[in-house]
Amino acid sequence: MDKKWKKRLLLFYRGWGFSLLIAILIATSFKSAIADWNDIPSGSMKPTILIGDRIFVNKLAYDLKLPYTTLHLAQWADPVRGDIVVFFSPHDGKRMVKRVVGLPGDTIAMFKNRLFINGVAINYKPLKNEVVSQISPAQRQNHFYFSENLSGKKHPVMFESSQPSLNSFGPVAVPKGNYFMLGDNRDNSADSRFFGFVDRKLIVGRASAVVISRDKSFFHPRWKRFFQTLM
Repeated sequence: MDKKWKKRLLLFYRGWGFSLLIAILIATSFKSAIADWNDIPSGSMKPTILIGDRIFVNKLAYDLKLPYTTLHLAQWADPVRGDIVVFFSPHDGKRMVKRVVGLPGDTIAMFKNRLFINGVAINYKPLKNEVVSQISPAQRQNHFYFSENLSGKKHPVMFESSQPSLNSFGPVAVPKGNYFMLGDNRDNSADSRFFGFVDRKLIVGRASAVVISRDKSFFHPRWKRFFQTLM
């Protein structure tokens, strides 16, 4: 690099470089500790969250963390049953999106795809067609759709009859400071049935809405899902 370019870079840094660096640090710190968005690459949370959705993650829903770390600076709430949360997998550290089903101290069981929490069977009702219709006809085949009620929080779930090995387990007791996570696509989700309980410290935040959405098969936007609140 000749002296001319060195001089230009020095002038740029003095004029804009430091301000640009500060702006980048502020922006990345905001994403790390306050709010972020996640692109959804898999169908483990269908029919609630679809492949191609970009979801808003509120990282201040439960606590404040030191940017770029999992160190808690302050905590004012804990996840409640039915929340959709983003967390780091205890298995491989990958970021995941699942629904909180079991709280610390709960006993969780499933028999033929029916959840039992603390010995009480969860209620299911037929799901409204307007939710099912957002899934392509090809993907609807061989699936059953219901509305599940978790402590008053109603949300859609789907089952596939060809995966009987996944639809029964437990009972299991959720340890203190841990949570039991399930995907809404019950027979196609790698969740606590595979990697076990999720420590409270691994929870990043709560997913609260779909910001934008596009069908990756046909590369067109799903306008009805834009800014849709997650159930």
